[in-house]
Amino acid sequence: MNGPSRTVALEVDGRTVEVADDGITLLDALRDHLGVRSAKDGCSPQGQCGCCTVLVDGAPRVACVTPLRRVAGRRITTVDGFEPEVAATWAAAFAATGASQCGFCTPGIICRLEGARAKGVAATDVAAVDRALAAHLCRCTGWRPIHDAYALVASETAVAVRADRDHGAAGRRATIEGHAPQVVGPEVALGGGGFADDTAPADALVAVPDGRGDWIVAETLAAARRQAGKVQGRRTTVDPTPPLELPAGDWAATLRTCWVEPAYLEPDAAWCAPGADPVGPLVNGGAFGAKRSSPVASAARQLADRHGRPVRVLLAREDVVRLGPKRPPVAGGVDASGRGVLRVVATQGVAAAVARVAPGLVVEEVEATGPPTDAGLRAVGWAEAALLLAAVHGPGPVVAPDGGSASATIDPDGTVCVRVAAGEPLDEVVLRSYCVGAAHQALSWVRSEGLAVTADGVVADLTIRSFGILKASEMPPVVVEVEGGDGPPVNGSDAVFVAVAAAAWLAAGTPTDLPVGLDRPA
Repeated sequence: MNGPSRTVALEVDGRTVEVADDGITLLDALRDHLGVRSAKDGCSPQGQCGCCTVLVDGAPRVACVTPLRRVAGRRITTVDGFEPEVAATWAAAFAATGASQCGFCTPGIICRLEGARAKGVAATDVAAVDRALAAHLCRCTGWRPIHDAYALVASETAVAVRADRDHGAAGRRATIEGHAPQVVGPEVALGGGGFADDTAPADALVAVPDGRGDWIVAETLAAARRQAGKVQGRRTTVDPTPPLELPAGDWAATLRTCWVEPAYLEPDAAWCAPGADPVGPLVNGGAFGAKRSSPVASAARQLADRHGRPVRVLLAREDVVRLGPKRPPVAGGVDASGRGVLRVVATQGVAAAVARVAPGLVVEEVEATGPPTDAGLRAVGWAEAALLLAAVHGPGPVVAPDGGSASATIDPDGTVCVRVAAGEPLDEVVLRSYCVGAAHQALSWVRSEGLAVTADGVVADLTIRSFGILKASEMPPVVVEVEGGDGPPVNGSDAVFVAVAAAAWLAAGTPTDLPVGLDRPA
């Protein structure tokens, strides 16, 4: 929209406000004009992740694709505007069930579920809850704990924050599982995890990539994106295809995989004041190892010093997909003794990761045209090696390089049964939540995840729904048994990820190409 802006009046969390409208969305108005940071920007303006869901006159709506002018005079409610006892009930239920880890997606999910509860959706109506969650994406929890939280609230079960729960110990377990600092507490589910972009000063400039290796800096996010010429991402109609050829050999089992997007929900964000240290992208959650090389923190420091003002640096979902590291594709084979070759797109550290669990595999790193890769993503290399070994040696306990161990089976009805040993549990709620989330990520990886990448190495799948992540309705029950232990606490969910992936691949008949759920020509 060009020309002078008009003012839109609306009610937000019980107060009447006026916002200048120059073509912005409801999400822009909430976050950048009104300072309401509980509504999160996970994919704007794709409208596909649900993180920005709010209630408009009591009905859930995705704010990032809702023009501000469409809600003139309407009543907007975020989790900040819930009645205190309602907000406290949802927060306690999510904390009690492990339904929130990083907490980026959960304010939107809670708004959606509160809408379902207000409509009378029963605590036992799993299908209806799945339909409500279809508009959302949660990468952390594996959906099942969210179902458990809804059941508590909708059944009007009294949920109190346990006075005896050690949230410090819970945070230590979460940090071990997520490989990055993590806080645990009821406030996290309501969006209070302290994400970088939520804590930036209101007067900070905003910087976004210009598409040519530099940054566009403007007064608001909407203005920066307009100046950068941001175009909404698209989803290709081409299926992902494993790019590497299998090594020659008489193999008992073979495996080929695609490029895979880590698909963390919070896009990379950082802010910095002049002369200060930046608040970086790993404030509350590890992004499955994918943000360690993010450019946003260093850019925030440089731009703040250059402009003499605080600067927020933000990646859009499309930027994350184009610039962020992927799980490298592999193509490998093993003989009946477990010896073989694992060919992998050249990635520093992957050979060492494979050698720790499969010394009988020769790693061949090959150059391939495609997006960047990172061996720091969850179990890169050694997970693929473990799948090949499971095909010839049969299922068995998986021992991760850092000492955690897990075994997994899949029942005929689809239920995933996991046993995990991770030293001193510290907090079983958190450990179980991370294990269910790891099971979800493993099933997605084997059954449906992959990125289409063009012959010249460009990622063609730029929407969050094109990554192949299993929806709530596709996620089976997961039963987690935690082995007691008094040894030092170690990561357990990475071993669960590998154990469940191996079980799912074996159950599918060990087809060569992952994911197994795509219809490929013979």
